[in-house]
Amino acid sequence: MSQELLKNVLEAVVDGDVEAVTEFTEKAVAAGVKPLEILNEGLVKGIEVVGERFAEGDYFLPDLILGAKAMDAGISVIEPLLTSEKRDFLGKVMIGTVEGDLHDIGKNIVIMMLKSNGFEVFDLGVDVPSKVFVDKVKELKPQIVGISALLTTTVNKQKEIIELLQEEGLRDQVKVIIGGAPINQAWADKIGADGYGEDALSAVALCKNLLGIK
Repeated sequence: MSQELLKNVLEAVVDGDVEAVTEFTEKAVAAGVKPLEILNEGLVKGIEVVGERFAEGDYFLPDLILGAKAMDAGISVIEPLLTSEKRDFLGKVMIGTVEGDLHDIGKNIVIMMLKSNGFEVFDLGVDVPSKVFVDKVKELKPQIVGISALLTTTVNKQKEIIELLQEEGLRDQVKVIIGGAPINQAWADKIGADGYGEDALSAVALCKNLLGIK
């Protein structure tokens, strides 16, 4: 019974069906399936299939977004129950969009994909002053900081944040990744970032690589 319910959850995530994921997750909880098992065997495995199909060209960005939203719906059902269980995260990531930039779609997709791959993620939101990035590094002590900039007029804020981290003696304590439409590897190299994510999947792969996770 539990295996069938987990399979239903997995397939609903693959289909990007938010209502079905919610329904089957609730049924699994009611049937006594452990929240962590629902997470790992249903929701996470489902989003892994979505990621594989995206990488192979069978799925496209809308499918990726739907899958992530469906998984998020399932997590919303079990999250209150997960607090009573010890959940091991792969790592802690803090992410935000720089000051002067209100774009958040790409950032939010990266956040969903990181969460679905087992990362603990803190979202600073948009239009975040450089000093706030630094202050939050001190407060939250993330292993990775993601800095998003979608406008050519705001990309220099990424450089400014890295320089502030250096000034505060924090740069060697955290990995910095950057992303956004105008961003490329050459810019990442120029400003001393630890990496650049072209899209949500490459951002997840980059985070795993920086933390030595296979």
